[in-house]
Amino acid sequence: MITRLILVCIALLPLAGCDQVNQKLGLEDSAKKEARVEAEAKAVGSACRHSGRAIEDCYSIYAWLPKAGVYAGWREMDEYMRTNQIETITPQLPPAEPPGSKKKKPAVAPEASSASPPAKEETPAKDAEKSAEKH
Repeated sequence: MITRLILVCIALLPLAGCDQVNQKLGLEDSAKKEARVEAEAKAVGSACRHSGRAIEDCYSIYAWLPKAGVYAGWREMDEYMRTNQIETITPQLPPAEPPGSKKKKPAVAPEASSASPPAKEETPAKDAEKSAEKH
């Protein structure tokens, strides 16, 4: 009796993670996926508003999310911040990369990679020193 119970539990154990496995394989139910993406869009819209980003910037940064969800989250956070007199915060990190993009950032800035060295700029203090040395 106990061995049968153990066998049944072992047989049912792999089924516990089916949703996660299906999501990783791209076999997720369309209604569940739509609900998940909509919730993510609302969260991103709220975060954009809280950080003081314009809705247009939010649309362009997070183009893979539905605009309706981003706007709904942005609007809800705007209303909440106005009623509770909450100030915006400055974002500390750059915007997220779209999922699936594997862009690598260049190791050297494009300006620093030019063949000629950058021109030295003269400051008014250095100009005054040079003119004092001449006299």
